Amino acid sequence: MTAERAREVLAALAGVTVDAPSANAAQAATLVVARVPAEQWQAAAQTAKHALGCGFFSFLTAIDWKTDGLEVVLWVENLETKVSIQLRGKPGPGVATWPSIVAMYRGADWMERECFDMFGLRFDGHPDLRRILLADDWEGHPLLKSYAVDTPHPPYR
Repeated sequence: MTAERAREVLAALAGVTVDAPSANAAQAATLVVARVPAEQWQAAAQTAKHALGCGFFSFLTAIDWKTDGLEVVLWVENLETKVSIQLRGKPGPGVATWPSIVAMYRGADWMERECFDMFGLRFDGHPDLRRILLADDWEGHPLLKSYAVDTPHPPYR
């Protein structure tokens, strides 16, 4: 499986937009970035794993873009062909839910919990969504840009 073939397969999913290959030839040959709507998130992850052979789950995180809302970033890889797939999805401003992929990638379990803990992003279908880094009585989500610096809790160090 090549990066070009991966681009074709992902682009065939409804609503998925695949970024143009990088100008850097080495990166273009190994990295595929796809923008995925929430309703296609699980299908795109399933396609990456089974159709494209990306069995290695690298990471999942979120980014707070302030007024544009959160963005979820998933990185999986096919270790044999050295092709990396980056799936990016935006729940939208004010939306804090996203589909879970724990059923496909068990490694996503703790990373989805971390996104919930730090960003307040709820993953629909997650088997055990609860705080993982902070105490249960912690108020707020420290990686949100709207998080107050002067909270009653000391900074997490």
